Amino acid sequence: MSTAIWIGTRKGLFVARDNGSGWAIDETAFLGVPVSMLLVDPRSGNAFAALDHGHFGVKLHRRARGDGDWQEIAAPTYPEKPEGVSDIEPMRHTEIPWDTQLIWSLEAGPAERDGELWAGTIPGGLFRSRDHGTSWELIEPLWHDPKRKQWFGGGADLPGIHSIAIHPAEPDRITIAISCGGVWVSEDQGQTWACRADGMRAAYMPPGQAGDPNTQDPHRVVQCAADPDVLWCQHHNGVFLSEDRSASWRELDGVEPTAFGFAVAVHPDDPDTAWRVPAASDEQRIAPDGKVVVARTRDRGQSWEVFDRGLPGQHAYDIVFRHALDVSADAELLAMGSTTGSVWLSGDQAESWHLLSHHLPPVYCVRLVDAG
Repeated sequence: MSTAIWIGTRKGLFVARDNGSGWAIDETAFLGVPVSMLLVDPRSGNAFAALDHGHFGVKLHRRARGDGDWQEIAAPTYPEKPEGVSDIEPMRHTEIPWDTQLIWSLEAGPAERDGELWAGTIPGGLFRSRDHGTSWELIEPLWHDPKRKQWFGGGADLPGIHSIAIHPAEPDRITIAISCGGVWVSEDQGQTWACRADGMRAAYMPPGQAGDPNTQDPHRVVQCAADPDVLWCQHHNGVFLSEDRSASWRELDGVEPTAFGFAVAVHPDDPDTAWRVPAASDEQRIAPDGKVVVARTRDRGQSWEVFDRGLPGQHAYDIVFRHALDVSADAELLAMGSTTGSVWLSGDQAESWHLLSHHLPPVYCVRLVDAG
């Protein structure tokens, strides 16, 4: 299987491939423009790039399989806010705009529904397309749920949906994660929703509210492709695991070397195996002790191995964002990119790493794509 590495950065899209003598970047697009999210649809081969033009707004581009040209398509758009409706972010006490500030997640729908795509945005809206991204609809039952008004911004000033997981055996089942708003599940393609973050703990909340599911800050939630009832969560203040379809979560003890971080990935065939990229702490968002490391568990978090071979071992202040760690569908390759523009690859499940580049712009997202 041939794999391509798609890298979204603060200043464009970069694609790397193995040319037979090693990995090299051989394609670029949107140079100078922030690329917040990428998707290559495994069903159609269509590629999607979400752009953040700042003053000029959010844009979405699509490229058909075999086509060298990107075409701008419709971006998810909110309806006009009804007159007299107040929508206040509860921490900063500012008005939440009904306007797409960022496309923070893009995922393909189930195999049997060709053309279906899902997008999560800041300020907390979930959108669906049924026509390969040509048009989008806001999932209004979630947006109008009264509990949404309790969501608040974490690292961003506004809440946002960053994780979307479609259950492969039950295509109507969707799990999403919000910073800060917990984990939510729909069993009917988004018509009804329930918050499913019981067992999570928010250390930043007053003690009496620390267990409130709707105030949790999951930094990233991923499901195992072979056993999607098992979900992993890198939370703001810990690592959590659900083994019952997010009906409940348990915090893992003894997480090494730190419990803080943003990125987590799970082995596609083995729900016991997961990887994460630790950071020092909430207060110090740098690599722990100035060393970039990757932690791996093979026993559902009972123990962790910490690897640093091939990674910078001193005066390294990289952070790996929540979408900047990925594992290939055959688990033969891991890739991660950092805020200093470094991209590393591992062909032995994180035990050693190879530097692809150390001078790209800050990396927002990494996607490992089966190139056929």
